[in-house]
Amino acid sequence: MTPARTTTGRARLFYITVVTLAVAALVTASAIPVVGDPAAVAFARGSIRVVDDAGAPGSVLVSRELFASSPTAVVVAPTARESERRAAAEAARVNGVPVFAVDDTNSRTVAAELERLGVERAVRVGRVPALPVPVTDDVRLLAGGAATRGEGTVVLLSAAGDDAIATAEAAHAEVAAVPSPDPRSSGRAVNLVKARPGAPILAVGSGFGDPRLLARRVELARSLPELPGGGQLMFPGRRVVALYGSPGAPELGPLGRQSISASIRRAKAVAAQYDRLSPVPVVPGFEIIVTVASADPGPGGNYTSALDVAAVRPWVDAARKAGVYVTLDLQPGRMDFLDQAKMYRELLLQPHVGLALDPEWRLKPNQVHLQQIGSVSPAEVNRVSTWLADLVKSRNLPQKAFVLHQFDADMLGDRSKIDTSRTELAFLVHADGHGVPNVKMQTWNRIVAGLPPRTWLGWKNFYTEDKPMFSPRRTMNVDPVPWFVSYQ
Repeated sequence: MTPARTTTGRARLFYITVVTLAVAALVTASAIPVVGDPAAVAFARGSIRVVDDAGAPGSVLVSRELFASSPTAVVVAPTARESERRAAAEAARVNGVPVFAVDDTNSRTVAAELERLGVERAVRVGRVPALPVPVTDDVRLLAGGAATRGEGTVVLLSAAGDDAIATAEAAHAEVAAVPSPDPRSSGRAVNLVKARPGAPILAVGSGFGDPRLLARRVELARSLPELPGGGQLMFPGRRVVALYGSPGAPELGPLGRQSISASIRRAKAVAAQYDRLSPVPVVPGFEIIVTVASADPGPGGNYTSALDVAAVRPWVDAARKAGVYVTLDLQPGRMDFLDQAKMYRELLLQPHVGLALDPEWRLKPNQVHLQQIGSVSPAEVNRVSTWLADLVKSRNLPQKAFVLHQFDADMLGDRSKIDTSRTELAFLVHADGHGVPNVKMQTWNRIVAGLPPRTWLGWKNFYTEDKPMFSPRRTMNVDPVPWFVSYQ
């Protein structure tokens, strides 16, 4: 996320003479012909470059790519205050020069980059590691004059610090700091690659993969609809805070205790309580129970009652317009989860609609609700996830939340057999334990142990069963921090 810009504070200056060091090799993959200094030539139109060097900080990698030279630079100590770091980043942007956070672990690499750039003086912010250079405090010595090639380039930064972001912006590039190394994880990145279809793309940081993989993801970013909150991947670019329940059934949760418009306002109000606590945007959500477990067997003898799609559609449509993410929750009784999921296919075709399986209410033959705790086999979960992932892929949809509720170890069987490889889905295990805090945490600790790979975590707060209910701050202090929080 681009830091807030400020012109307050005054940086201390520091004249730098550096020793010659070998510049670490760039891990790049691109068919761009380069003559002479690669920072002195422009990126080819439509080209894609991936830069990943674990031995160098992101700001150095950006500088190597986008700056041919610079007479001045900014160097920031790890002990600098937040206001000083913001001022340093703004000074770099205004003057069009690079800025580097420097500490004992990277000082040699930063020193080598300063030498390559031909830096004659640098602003020092805070107590940087000792360098054999004279120091000056005259901020007026900061000057432009850098040779850059960032104009018209889209820069994607993964796990980037403020210094890397500011350095790219100082080179006049269009910058998106992505929460994961995929342009689909950021609304800003999606908007940039859509708005600039011919722009060269520079991806800096680990995890982007080779240029072919990145090119495929860029193409998806340009072609898929976005999720509420922006981007096309569920996590970690957003956190969902949702109301749970069923329309017109107040006994099942807070979602059903008011009208659609009032539910939207309530969901937004609950989500807003997390805004100041979450480092990523918080999106309000509805978790709608569309098939409700019943005490009576019903006409089909399945102990479940399904809402008509026509009754659910107004909630889904209103949620889309309000920027609310929807998860359809299934309580199938003796029916198969896949059979019930297919009943709501037309709603699942909407980009902002995901799916939740509630195994507590998945009965075996001859079982009855509230006499036994239901469960589902990994094989059945995999059949549902395969069907849903194929739907996402075939219909060019953004990634969907695929939520598995659990509070008892047996509810999902052997979780190691759950296939979480389909990237069209964000697999999430949602801990549903309630009670006093230590009981909830015992449930949580059981659930989080031994999770399948690529699995996110969800948490539920109960208005009446929890004694007391966790506050938003306490919920965000749970370890690991949940990405999907629902209220029942």
